[in-house]
Amino acid sequence: MATVNIRRDVADPFYRYKMERIQSKIEGKGNGIKTVVANLPSVAQSLARPPSYVIKYFGFELGAQTNTNPKDDRWIINGAHQSDKLQESLDGFINRFVLCKDCKNPETEFVIKDGRILLDCKACGQRTNVDIRHKLSGFILKNEPKGGKKGKKEKMSRRDRAKLEAQENDSVNGTDRSPHESNSDKDLDDDEAVAAGSDDEFTKQIEEGAKGISAADGDDKEDEWAVDTSAEAVAARAKELPADLKRSLAFDEDDDEENGFSVYDQLGTWIDEQAKEKGNVSKVDDVEIYKKAAELGIESKYKTLTVLAQTIFDDNIVAQIPKRASMLSKMIGESEKHQKAFLGGIERFVGNDHKDLIPKVPQILMTLYQSDVINEEVAKPWGTKASKKYVDIATSRKVRQAAEPFLKWLEEADSEDEESDDE
Repeated sequence: MATVNIRRDVADPFYRYKMERIQSKIEGKGNGIKTVVANLPSVAQSLARPPSYVIKYFGFELGAQTNTNPKDDRWIINGAHQSDKLQESLDGFINRFVLCKDCKNPETEFVIKDGRILLDCKACGQRTNVDIRHKLSGFILKNEPKGGKKGKKEKMSRRDRAKLEAQENDSVNGTDRSPHESNSDKDLDDDEAVAAGSDDEFTKQIEEGAKGISAADGDDKEDEWAVDTSAEAVAARAKELPADLKRSLAFDEDDDEENGFSVYDQLGTWIDEQAKEKGNVSKVDDVEIYKKAAELGIESKYKTLTVLAQTIFDDNIVAQIPKRASMLSKMIGESEKHQKAFLGGIERFVGNDHKDLIPKVPQILMTLYQSDVINEEVAKPWGTKASKKYVDIATSRKVRQAAEPFLKWLEEADSEDEESDDE
């Protein structure tokens, strides 16, 4: 089934919020002609809204009668209405009753209070008002979602809920593994496995591009990189790197090394060279970065995230994070170890190399959180205690203290959730 971005004004193919394109079928003729919306339940589920709200909205916008509670799951609009027209009408529903008025994110839930309909955004934490004058608002107030306390699953974001359901399906089918684990991951030493198993746009590009990665030594395929990326060549060029960069990417002595130069340093050096060649780090393509990590055999290693945090951003990190989110989410998965390593790299990036960005730490963390790169289970403990693992203790304390506004927001958001559940 073809999918489109929930916000169709967003052309980014990596935009994470998708829904099926409206599928309709016109039946009957004359006065009995009608339009059946075949996949309405699926579309409504992607929007986290009851199908009855969507079909009723169509009725109001198109001036047609609808059935809002069909027993046979056939959602019907009287009259002949083409799919494109319904899709345009759905855009209006999304703008009015789904998207947060503040951050334009679809991670919202309805809160009915004192005759008002509020959109409670799980992404930015804001509560914004729905236009009560629209006819659908009256229908919602009369047919509001059932109350009661939510379980843990209902409190989850749409993305986390889908992953949990996938895990439950695996369990039912006798598959006892996480969605980010593959058979080849079982031999990854102490690294937590992150497999490329999702079917998002980024994964499709990787699978297509990965066909060109050398599978063995002595491969005579034409070099697809702009410069010589052999271990010897990279190690030789690394000697010319500034000492501060080499120090910032250094890891434990027992890391995999070739010619005294670890594979992690090779990745960092390659990204730095690509950024210089292209004129800007933002122009270094995510798929190419992933392919290079795969070539070095470290695409699923948690330490790779520390390197990426220090090399794929510049002073415009806040704007760059959403564009890199698909790659980072893929490489991090649900692994806390990978998230911690990435935050360690961010700590180095800000604390050592871009100290002028320290005041922007709350904004950086908020953007990472909203982009689903890190979660609060990792962010909260990280912010409570300084560590000398990635930077000196004084620098760590300075960076983590700067994060306090973001951590306070997380606490307040949790408190508001608990209060709304108690109402």
